[in-house]
Amino acid sequence: QVQLAESGGGVVQPGGSLRLSCPASGIRVDIFTSGWFRQGPGNQRELVAAFRTGGVPTYADSVKGRFIISREKLTNTVYLQMDKLQPEDTAVYYCNVPLGSDFWGQGTQVTVSS
Repeated sequence: QVQLAESGGGVVQPGGSLRLSCPASGIRVDIFTSGWFRQGPGNQRELVAAFRTGGVPTYADSVKGRFIISREKLTNTVYLQMDKLQPEDTAVYYCNVPLGSDFWGQGTQVTVSS
């Protein structure tokens, strides 16, 4: 049984940083594809960063140069480092392992506000 548990969200001022974590059980994050999605108020869930087949990281245009996805075999965790946060980044963030599967965590709220 795959279980994912996002954490690390919070309230931050514009220009600030947060690091989201997604520890996984029942699946190895260093082998399978993975992704971080977000869903803002009134919006559809969108993919912001992913490890696709072959391990190449990809990013939505809106977060390129600001967000970095990484994964650690030892802790079996997928991370999302978010820098230069802006109000439009406000959303609930979810991880998805494998990418495109039905396995999701409960999400973690990120609020960017002055």
